[in-house]
Amino acid sequence: MIKSFTHEPLTDIFVWAQETLKDSDSITLELLNPDMGRGHYAGEAITIDGADYLYRSYKALIDLGELLFCRMLTPKILSSHTVSITYEKIDVSDSFHNSEEKEEKYGISSRFAALHKNEEPVFLNAYLRALKSVKVGEKKRILNLGVNTGDEFNLIRQILPREEYQSIELVGIDFSSSAITVARGRFDEGNATFFVHDINDLASLNLGKFDLIITIGTLQSSTLEFKPLFASLVQEYLTPNGAMILGFPNCRWMDGEMIYGAKAPNYPYSEMSILIKDIYYCKKYLQQKKFRVTVTGSDYLFLTATKIGI
Repeated sequence: MIKSFTHEPLTDIFVWAQETLKDSDSITLELLNPDMGRGHYAGEAITIDGADYLYRSYKALIDLGELLFCRMLTPKILSSHTVSITYEKIDVSDSFHNSEEKEEKYGISSRFAALHKNEEPVFLNAYLRALKSVKVGEKKRILNLGVNTGDEFNLIRQILPREEYQSIELVGIDFSSSAITVARGRFDEGNATFFVHDINDLASLNLGKFDLIITIGTLQSSTLEFKPLFASLVQEYLTPNGAMILGFPNCRWMDGEMIYGAKAPNYPYSEMSILIKDIYYCKKYLQQKKFRVTVTGSDYLFLTATKIGI
């Protein structure tokens, strides 16, 4: 069954979709073909062959699906000016977030191993911008905390000339032994070292100092003492002119989809107070240490810090 919408406001569509999805795994809507109104904004009125429509772009329709915890399937042409849009509910239980595994929650046999953040445009763009801001090619030693299988290092390898990349010493640390085993196999050029280790006990590794520290989605782990660990990284592991890239997840991974908005404890919806508080703490701390700090991104928020004057 297809539900047709023409000039109705988005609130009508949203309410109908939410109610219908309570008892159905999918819904199908007939809407104005977004190609018919290119250049219009969402909600602009368009009249075609005497019929009135409210315009919505494909981006707006994809956003609607994400808010409904659905994936949008390929649209089908229904008439000269309408298309059918089918939304299919995702399985919200299919997520590494729900894993009760402790030792290898992020190991190669976990659901987490299926994630490839560098293939998500909103992640890739923000991370590339951060790497450019810190002038990654000029760094001599780079530390990655929570490196897993090394995707963040791999992007550095992809964007730098070979000789420039091989002149950098890379050090990666993760608690997952299976992930580190994969990382060691991926980076065999001789300039990367990986440790299976508890990040709470970095001192025992005698790592020295680094020109760049990267940690994405790791510092907020419930097993880490966020503020003391962050302060020690700045004070004990950064060179005087060192830089930092901190990635804060603002999304959840479910059933093959990256859904905007991190789940907060005790809330049935995304609530960003903790995320903002952590970012603000890091930003203020680094600014007091004479760093220039920017915050970019969306599904992942990237805090990038470079020493003023560098």
